[in-house]
Amino acid sequence: MKLGLIGYPIQHSLSPWIHKHFLEQINQEGQYQLYETSGDKFSEVVEEMKCGGLKGFNVTVPYKQTIIPYLDELDSYAKQIGAVNTVVFENNKWIGYNTDGLGYVQAVKDQYPGLFTGDKKVLILGAGGAARGIFYALCQQDFQKIDIANRTMEKAIALKDLNQREEIETDCFTFAEAEIKVNNYDLIVQTTSVGTNEDLSVLSLEKLTDTSVVSDIVYQPLTTTFLQQAKDKGARIHRGHTMLLYQAKLAFQKWSGQTVTVTELMKELEKQ
Repeated sequence: MKLGLIGYPIQHSLSPWIHKHFLEQINQEGQYQLYETSGDKFSEVVEEMKCGGLKGFNVTVPYKQTIIPYLDELDSYAKQIGAVNTVVFENNKWIGYNTDGLGYVQAVKDQYPGLFTGDKKVLILGAGGAARGIFYALCQQDFQKIDIANRTMEKAIALKDLNQREEIETDCFTFAEAEIKVNNYDLIVQTTSVGTNEDLSVLSLEKLTDTSVVSDIVYQPLTTTFLQQAKDKGARIHRGHTMLLYQAKLAFQKWSGQTVTVTELMKELEKQ
């Protein structure tokens, strides 16, 4: 089974390691290749991938929306979000899916199932591509309120429009306002790239209470500065490698039609 990943930059990606393990789990020969490409070569590389005998491929930043015109179909979930992270070749068509949000929700639900009961409130930090998938997936759950904080209000408001459930309230505000409001939320989700291999945090958690769960989708480092702030305030944390593994699991199951597990991979990453 030939698989791959297109994006830029991606040399640091853990995806080849993850999918190698999945292939071993189902006793399948295969390879997972990185197609790191800058924007001016994107069309050429996509065509190369489509002619290369691949069963499918992943798409990461900055191409989750760029890829759409190159596909024959989108499933309803990817169409609603307007972003694709998984492409499958089936019935002679290239079909786009999005497993980011679904993978995120499953990862959090497995660790903190109590968050998904009762009238809980969520704050999402950021309004980019990852936030779109996560926000839409969370809107399918039974939360009372899901707010969005972002640097620019235009993007936050555009994201808010993905919420089609009247029973879930959504407000938008700046990061500065979010710092004041963090004590109001049961789950806080950091979806920006801030903190990736750097000692930075998107905002201060000085007003955080110890009853919150604080989540960061950044997985390098495993415990970001943002999550360390949360730990210092006594809050529970949820780390980004879990979303990485669950979205990969869902993608691989679409390619292979077989069930795989992430338990051993989780243990391996947490040793590092």
